[in-house]
Amino acid sequence: MDRITATKTTRLAEECHQKFALSVEVKKAIANTNREVFVPMGFRHNAYKLDALPMGSAQWISSPLTVAKMSHYLEPQSSYKVLEIGCGSGYQAAVLSHLFRGVFTIERIESLMLEAKARFRELGINNIHTKIDDGQNGWKQYAPYDRILFSASAKEIPQKIFEQLVDGGVLIAPVERAGKQIITRFKKSGTTIERTELEACDFVPILDGVQKQ
Repeated sequence: MDRITATKTTRLAEECHQKFALSVEVKKAIANTNREVFVPMGFRHNAYKLDALPMGSAQWISSPLTVAKMSHYLEPQSSYKVLEIGCGSGYQAAVLSHLFRGVFTIERIESLMLEAKARFRELGINNIHTKIDDGQNGWKQYAPYDRILFSASAKEIPQKIFEQLVDGGVLIAPVERAGKQIITRFKKSGTTIERTELEACDFVPILDGVQKQ
């Protein structure tokens, strides 16, 4: 990352921290991720604003503040592996790559995943594993995961996803309830799932199936 970009990302991390007290690790991960690479060319001038921005396939790249909050709520540790459902632009996964040993990210829209993979290559990120699939299936091959993150809103979390979470693991998801979306923390303890509502949010909804190019 060149000096000008590094200055911009550091300022962005500080701005997010002022709005929401981030852990040192998450703040550093935001500062170390080149957001411009993930933003469509026509919106590059807005890359460092705290706004969600439109991208291809009627999807959105989340606000940096939302990405920072979701990362913080995961309570990451460098020895953990995380499953992300809804890769989108890849920005959230790139931030997570600084916080987790392994990032496993699923995207149902093939064109978005191919673009995200190209960005990971460009940035030299090599601990992100990608899959084109309906994210609601999870990724059983590499389960269980210490953390699971939904980057799209769900009406409910499928049981098979909870089965892919370690005992004591945490899942963070925007959940639809009474016409609103609430970022919700689920903690797995044996056969019990403890649920805590954190804050209102606005994400694109999770959709069924795979969309090929």
